[in-house]
Amino acid sequence: MPKADPQRSCLACRTVQDKGELLRFVLAPDGSVVFDLLQKLPGRGVYTCIRSSCLQAAAQKRQFSRGFKQEVHGAQPDALHSQVKERLEQRVASYISLANKGGKVVSGSDQVLDHLKKGGSGILFVAEDTSPDIAEKFRGIARAHNVRCATLFDKERLGALIGKELRSVLVVLNSGFIGSIGVELEKYRNFLQEERE
Repeated sequence: MPKADPQRSCLACRTVQDKGELLRFVLAPDGSVVFDLLQKLPGRGVYTCIRSSCLQAAAQKRQFSRGFKQEVHGAQPDALHSQVKERLEQRVASYISLANKGGKVVSGSDQVLDHLKKGGSGILFVAEDTSPDIAEKFRGIARAHNVRCATLFDKERLGALIGKELRSVLVVLNSGFIGSIGVELEKYRNFLQEERE
């Protein structure tokens, strides 16, 4: 019988969940708060829901100092928000790079369009600085073929992740990477949900 995931409560809203469903934070040796993305760093951990509103509320109410039972550094709402957002983005980026090394990425407008129109599956990534008309064209075709979409990174970074020049769109093909990318995208979307509503 599989071992149950230990439960923890959110510093802000006090909701109790499996700890894998929460964001974990630990203290660095200098007393600064560090987001523990993989939940593997040593030391006492404190948790918030995967929502920016809970993270900001915990920071504003000085719950990190209470949770760690000492004064902490770097627990300002904006600093923590940026740290979490950046690490979540890095996680998605690393999977895209790995998928590319494994030959599981199609990029370039024509190639992606061809892939989608032929009913190819995967996850479509659209760069944030792609023109709205072009972005909606690709998203519309993807939706028509039940291909998941994500708007993330700018053209320069999207291209750099696969060792190319600027890229407006790319598709990570169905492979072992899809599940992991999907999990990380869900965390990212949950975290930013209130800001995008």
